[in-house]
Amino acid sequence: MPERDDNKLPQILYSCYFTRSREGEQFVPEHVFSYQIAGSVTISDVENIYTFNEGDFRINKRNQLVRFSKQPPEHGEYKSLSVYLDQNTLRQFSLEYGYKAEKPHDGSSSVIRLQSNELLTSYIESLKPYHLLQQPGNENLISLKLREAIFILLKSNPDLANVLFDFTEPGKIDLEAFMNKNYHFNVELKRFAYLSGRSLATFKRDFEKIFHRSPANWLVHRRLQEAYYLIKEKGKAPSDVYLDVGFEDLSHFSFAFKKTYGVSPSKV
Repeated sequence: MPERDDNKLPQILYSCYFTRSREGEQFVPEHVFSYQIAGSVTISDVENIYTFNEGDFRINKRNQLVRFSKQPPEHGEYKSLSVYLDQNTLRQFSLEYGYKAEKPHDGSSSVIRLQSNELLTSYIESLKPYHLLQQPGNENLISLKLREAIFILLKSNPDLANVLFDFTEPGKIDLEAFMNKNYHFNVELKRFAYLSGRSLATFKRDFEKIFHRSPANWLVHRRLQEAYYLIKEKGKAPSDVYLDVGFEDLSHFSFAFKKTYGVSPSKV
């Protein structure tokens, strides 16, 4: 589940992985309506863990940091279908049909589980000739399918208007609390800056005033602290820890750990 680049990935995306699991983390910049075709996916944020199995529908809310683990079925392929509901499409829909957010939606959940119904199922069935949708010249058809998805979601759950048509951007928040809560997400500094309601320059300036070191330096130090605790006090293996605390690969983690603590993580 790589971060979506609007210039590279289609708005309707079919994912298929053969007989292997995939793990990672992601900044979700746009609302994503998804259907689990085969296999399962577990998505976690700071506070919650969600598991979706074959036949489940969900919406990943925009501006969220999440981790995921995708598992194919036994002797089969992992398959899912996702529809990206970007801000431009939703703003145009709001203007044309008069929908708007009436009240703030509960912000504690990064994922919304949707109850299956005939409308949702029929919509997914209509996307089965996926390869035809992606052919050149079908841009207007894809636009219609996005609007259809929005109508069906609103018909199935009218309260989703408070999610889909909330166009507010993240406000400036307590940076120290935010970073101590989200340091283990391995995303670019610009994502941390945006989610804390700051420009990148302001983020860096505020960060150094609070933590008295650069964001990059602090992140490595904080992640190593947590890794040391998990290995030393909780008995976890380095191979089970490095991703959880925000490192991309085991070799980089081991090098940084030894440089800081004088021993390799396997020797703690």
